[in-house]
Amino acid sequence: MNNSLFNTPATRTSLRRDMRRLRRAVPHAEAQRAGRNLLKQLRRYPSFLACRRVAVYLKNDGEIDCRWLIDDLQRRGCEVLLPVLHPLRPGHLSFIRYTRHTPMRMNRFGIAEPDFRYGVRVPARFISLICLPLVAFDGDGNRLGMGGGFYDRTLAFMAAEKSRRPVLAGCAYHFQQVTRLPVESWDIPLQMIVTDKNLIRCSADTGF
Repeated sequence: MNNSLFNTPATRTSLRRDMRRLRRAVPHAEAQRAGRNLLKQLRRYPSFLACRRVAVYLKNDGEIDCRWLIDDLQRRGCEVLLPVLHPLRPGHLSFIRYTRHTPMRMNRFGIAEPDFRYGVRVPARFISLICLPLVAFDGDGNRLGMGGGFYDRTLAFMAAEKSRRPVLAGCAYHFQQVTRLPVESWDIPLQMIVTDKNLIRCSADTGF
């Protein structure tokens, strides 16, 4: 796959299709190892261990699995949050506290999420670290998602306010890296990428 630059809708669509196919094809045992290694990469950094409020995601379409990360955070007494489609702000996300007792429901994309009606919501600006799923990424922190723009809209305040918090970490398999992705005016860049092989700092001021 030629991954040098995907700067047209057709090539972005092709990349999204091909990369989703590749990550869904990862064997179960390999996917489990990758999820554990994702946590190992994060635990190398004292700043991660100091985080008390972290947003993650639940695997749905072959994304690298965060279950070991979630277990580690909860075991250490950290507050874990999950993204929820906001019912009152179309195209936006809300972040809701997640424990093993949290009432869950399936959203319109077939993704399990906390029930908005009963959840404890936390504004994104008060979260230490947000771990985002992605389809592809480059070394500059550009992220190709599923195309809905939910994270970009929700985190737009960071660009408007030139905010450095929350820290945004894309989570992926190492093979999801491409040489360069195009940047749109509404894209919110990631400060770092965490894979099963390494942690890439995309910004010098992440604190990690």
